[in-house]
Amino acid sequence: MVGGGVAGIQASLDLAEMGYHVYLAEESPAIGGTMPMLGRTFPTNDCSMCILSPKLVECGRHPGITVFTCADVLDVQGEPGDFQVRVKLRSRGVDDALCKGCGDCAVECPVHVDDRFNQELNGRRAIYKPYPQAFPNSYTVDRENCINCQTCVETCGAGAVTLEAVDEEVELPVGAVILSPGARLIDPARLESYRYAQLYPGVLTALEFERLISSTGPYQGRLIRPSDEKEIRKMAWIQCAGSRDDSLNRNLCSAVCCMYAIKQAMVVMESSSHPVELTVFYQDMRAYGKGFERYYRRARDMGIRFVRSRPSEIKQAGDGSNDMRVRYLNGNGTVVQEQFDLVVLSLGLQAPPFPLARRLGLALNDLGFCEPGFYSGVETSRGGVFVAGTFAGPRDIPDTVTQASAAAGAAAALLGPASRTGEEVVEERDVRGEEPRIGVFVCRCGGNISRVVDVGRVAKGAGGLPHVIHSTVFSYSCAQDSLAAMEKAIAAYRLNRVVVAACSPRTHRPLFQNLLQRSGLNRYLFEMANIREHCSWAHMAEPERATAKSMDLVRMAVEKAARLEPLTEIEVRVEPAALVVGGGIAGMTCALDLAQQGFPVHLVEKAESLGGNGRRLYYGLKGEDVRDLLEDLVNRVTAHPGITVHRGCRIEEVDGCVGNFHTRLSTGVVVKHGVVVLATGAGENKQEGFLYGRDHRVLTIMELEEKMACGDLPLDRVRNLVFIQCAGTRNDRSPYCSRVCCGTAIRLILRLVNEHPRLNIFVFYRDMMTYGFLEQYYREARDRGVVFIRYDDPDGPVVESMDEQGLVVTATGGVPGTKVSVRADLVALATGIIPGEDNHTLSRLFKVPLNEDGFFLEAHLKLRPVDFSAAGVFVCGMAHGPKNVEESVTQARAAAARAATVLSRKKLRSGAAVARVDPEKCAACLTCVRLCAFSVPKIVDHVAVIEPVLCRGCGVCAGECPNKAIQLLGYRDEFFTGMVKGGLL
Repeated sequence: MVGGGVAGIQASLDLAEMGYHVYLAEESPAIGGTMPMLGRTFPTNDCSMCILSPKLVECGRHPGITVFTCADVLDVQGEPGDFQVRVKLRSRGVDDALCKGCGDCAVECPVHVDDRFNQELNGRRAIYKPYPQAFPNSYTVDRENCINCQTCVETCGAGAVTLEAVDEEVELPVGAVILSPGARLIDPARLESYRYAQLYPGVLTALEFERLISSTGPYQGRLIRPSDEKEIRKMAWIQCAGSRDDSLNRNLCSAVCCMYAIKQAMVVMESSSHPVELTVFYQDMRAYGKGFERYYRRARDMGIRFVRSRPSEIKQAGDGSNDMRVRYLNGNGTVVQEQFDLVVLSLGLQAPPFPLARRLGLALNDLGFCEPGFYSGVETSRGGVFVAGTFAGPRDIPDTVTQASAAAGAAAALLGPASRTGEEVVEERDVRGEEPRIGVFVCRCGGNISRVVDVGRVAKGAGGLPHVIHSTVFSYSCAQDSLAAMEKAIAAYRLNRVVVAACSPRTHRPLFQNLLQRSGLNRYLFEMANIREHCSWAHMAEPERATAKSMDLVRMAVEKAARLEPLTEIEVRVEPAALVVGGGIAGMTCALDLAQQGFPVHLVEKAESLGGNGRRLYYGLKGEDVRDLLEDLVNRVTAHPGITVHRGCRIEEVDGCVGNFHTRLSTGVVVKHGVVVLATGAGENKQEGFLYGRDHRVLTIMELEEKMACGDLPLDRVRNLVFIQCAGTRNDRSPYCSRVCCGTAIRLILRLVNEHPRLNIFVFYRDMMTYGFLEQYYREARDRGVVFIRYDDPDGPVVESMDEQGLVVTATGGVPGTKVSVRADLVALATGIIPGEDNHTLSRLFKVPLNEDGFFLEAHLKLRPVDFSAAGVFVCGMAHGPKNVEESVTQARAAAARAATVLSRKKLRSGAAVARVDPEKCAACLTCVRLCAFSVPKIVDHVAVIEPVLCRGCGVCAGECPNKAIQLLGYRDEFFTGMVKGGLL
C-alpha cells in the first residue's frame, strides 16, 4: 500500500480484515494524509479527526498491518501475485519503539520553523510530531532545519533520539500493489490576478483557512485575520481558483471545492459570536453528491450569499484597512468592486509528483492522474497494480473511501482466499463482587470542548464523586498517547469501570471498548458522556452553563457506570456465502468479485434477464461500446461456477443475522448466507410536464439514447435539438441532484455532433455538474458550437407546441428579468433518477433505513459509505444514490470487499446489549411482538422469547412492555434511575 491517507488506511484495514498481511508505506512521518488538517467534513459537519482517529488507532494496532513512515517506494519488480518491492526507510532521528510521545524534546529544542501541518500559520520546533493524534505516536527530527545541537538527545529520558541513525532499504515480497499517494493543491502563486504572494495573509488558500478556523489550529478556531488579528466580519470565497482554467492548462473540475467552501462558510456562520457577511463567488455550484443539494440549500437559508461570477482581480483596498477589494461582473453585467476583510481561494487539485508511476510504466492522463480503465474502477495499465483516492482523479472522502475498498477487493480477487491468523485474546478479569473503581477521563478535544467547557473543573468535580478512584484530562482522548495512558491507569489503579467525557459515542464508543478489552476488562464496563455535541457545541456562547451541564452529564455517567455489569457476547458461525440482490451492472460486478475471492454467491434478479439499467446504455464517453462490455460481464457471471443466478424472482422472507441469514425467494428456494449486498438499482424519473407524454417530440435522455442506438430518430429532419437539464429535479419535490444527467447529456451531445455536424444543439441548464474529468468533455462540447443557456427557475423552462412548426422552449435567462426562447424540432429531458420501486419492501425485510429521498441510507456517509448500520448488510450502485457506470462498478467492488471482511471469518461475536425477558412477569400481551421492527420476539408457551443473537438492542420492547417484564442488558431501569439521581444532585 503506497500512501497512508484515508484511502491507504481504508484499503489496508479491509485487506487485513480479510486475512492478508499489508505493508503500508507513507512518505511523511505519520499516516492520515490531508484529512487530519480538516476541521469539519461536509455535508454532516462532523469533526474530521473525531471520525478519522479511530481508524488511525485501528490501523496502527492491527496485527495484520505493518506501517512504514518516512518511507519511499523505490521500485516494483515482478508479476501479479509475485512482486518484489524495494522501500527506502528514511531515518526519522527518533526510535519510535522507544519514544513515549511526551514532547520534552520539542520543548527544549532551540530551532523554530514554520509548521507545514498548520499551513505555516504558526511555528513548530525542529523535532516535532505532525499532529497530536498522529500514528506513530513518535517525534521526528526535521533534518533540513536541525542544527545538531544535541539538546534533544540530552533531554530525552527514554534515549529515543538517535540523530546518528541512517537510512536503510528493505525488500518486501507482495502479491499486489495499491497506489494511493493522494493529490496536491495547485500553487496559488500561479494565479497572478489574485496576487496571493503579495496579499497574503489577506488572501488565504482554503486549506490555510481550514487550519485558521479549526479548533485544533493555531488560532483555536477564532475568526480573525492573521495579518492584524482583526475580527472578520465580511469575507469571500472564490471558486475554481486553479481549476477550469485554460490559461493554466487546468481543464478539469476539482470536484470538492464547491462543497468545502460551503462547509467553511457554514462553520463560520455557526461559530461566529458576531454577525458576519459571507459571499461565495462561483461559476457552477456543483452540489452533485448524496445530500449535497440539501446542504447547499441550508447554506442559502442561513444567509450565505452566492454570486455567480468569476472575479477578475483582487487588490489591496488602499485605505489603510488591510482589507481586500474584489473586482467582478455581477448578474446585471455591471463591473463591481467590493471590499472584504479576508478572501479565500478555493484551490483546485493537481496530480502529485510521483516518480514511481513512471518507473512502473503506468499510463497517466494529460493532467498526470492515473485514471483507471472504464468498467474497472481501480485497475491501472499494469496488472496487479491498483489505484485509489485522488491520484485516480479529483474526488471527495466518501468516493475515496469507496475506491479504496474497491481496490482492496480487486487485490483480494487477484490474490485468492487468505488464511486468517488467530486473534490475540487478552484474558478478561473477573470483577464481579468488587466494589466499583471508576476512572474518569475528560477530553479537551483540542479546543472543540475546552474553548467553551472548563474541563479542569469537570475532571476535578468527577474526582470527588463516589467510586471514582482516578480522574484526569487529556488533550485528545482518542490519541495514541492518551489511549496508552488509559491502559496504564486501568492497571495502576485497578480500575474496573471507565467513563470518558468527550465527543460522540457513535464514532468513539468502539474505540474505548476495545481499549478496555485489551486491558483485561469486559468491554461493556464503559460509559461515555458526550460533552461536545451536548455542551460545548450546543452552548458556545454560554461557557458557565456548558461547564455546569458537562458536570451533570459526567455525574450521570458515573452513576450508571457504578451499576454496570459484565455482559457476554455470543459467538455466531459464519455461513461463507453471499446473497446479492439485483442483477444489474453493480450486482453482477459485486457477485463476480466475491466469487473470484472464493465465496459462493447467490445472485437474485427480479427480471428474466441480467443487466438492469445497463440494458438501456449504449455509448461511453471515450467511444466504449457499453453493450459489448455488458454482455461480457453477463457471460462471465453466468459461466462462473461459484455464482448461482436466480432469475425472475423476488425476496419473500428474511431471517437470521450477520453470518447466518436465511432468505426465502418467491420460487420457494431458501438460501443460507452470511452477508447481503443490495444492488437493486433505481428508476428514471418520468413525470408530467414539459409536454412529455403528450408530444412525441419530447423524450427523456435515456429514450433519446435508445432511439439513437436503434436508428429510430429521423435526425436528418431535425434542425434544432434542445436538452433541458434538471427537468423536474433540484426543486422542492425532488431536492437532490441526480448526478448522472449532465454527464449523460454531454456524452450524447458529443456523439451527435460527430455524427450530425449540421445539427444545432442547445442546452438549458442551472449548473453543469461535469465534475472531475467530465469538465474536459463539457469544454469540448462548447468548443464544438453547442450553445449552453443558463436558467434560474427551479421548475424549469416552459415547452410549448407550435404544431407543425415545432416546439418553443422558453426560460428565464442568466441575466435577471430576461427571457430566452429557442425553437426546437426535438426536446430531450434530463428527468433524473428516482429510488427503486422495491426499496421500501427491501428496507422492511432486511431492516435497513432509507433516506428522505427513498434511497438506502449508509451507516456513515464519510467512512462507511457501503455499509449499513445493520451488520452484514451492504449496498452499492444506484440503490445507494444516483451515480454513473464507473462509479457503480467501483462501489460494487467496494461492497464486495466489505462483505469479504465478514465472510473471511469462521465465527463472529454478536452484541451483548440485548433484551431479556423475565418469564415470571410476562403476560404474553404481544406488545413486544407488534412493536419490534426486526420481528425478533416470539410467543412460546404463553411467554415472550427473544433470541439474543437476533436482537438488535434497540430497546423498544423494554420501553413499551406494560409489565416491565423486559430489560435491555446494559440499560436496565435501575441504571436510568441512578442517572436521574446523579443529574439532580
